[in-house]
Amino acid sequence: MRRPKNRPPTPPGEMLLEEYLKPRGLTQVELAARMGVPIQRVNTIVNGKRGVTAETAILLAEALDTSPELWMGLQSDHDLWHALRKRSKARAKPQRSKGHGKHQSALFQVMDGLGRRRTTHGLRRLSVSAATPAMTRWRRG
Repeated sequence: MRRPKNRPPTPPGEMLLEEYLKPRGLTQVELAARMGVPIQRVNTIVNGKRGVTAETAILLAEALDTSPELWMGLQSDHDLWHALRKRSKARAKPQRSKGHGKHQSALFQVMDGLGRRRTTHGLRRLSVSAATPAMTRWRRG
């Protein structure tokens, strides 16, 4: 199956409604009864708020005389298209260098209770106890 490049693939819920329910005169309630699932499950798929799981694909295939691979393929194409688009948008964002901007947090070198040096972001000491360095309290700066 070829995936469209300039538009998202048809969601499984839209395909279910437009290509299977409407032409057959089936309602979502009737389909849910055939599948043996709550109406909300079918409705959230049709409205695009839920994806098709493997179990749902099997139930849809049995109720509509199709294959589970059809429903899983539609869901997979839809998910993959959105994941690729999200990834390309993330790569296109310019990276801000550290140390610039008014919301940049300060870096501090501190010693933890075991004597190890740690770098913290935006933390400042409230009190220092010489006897018990592990109990030093910190607050966000």
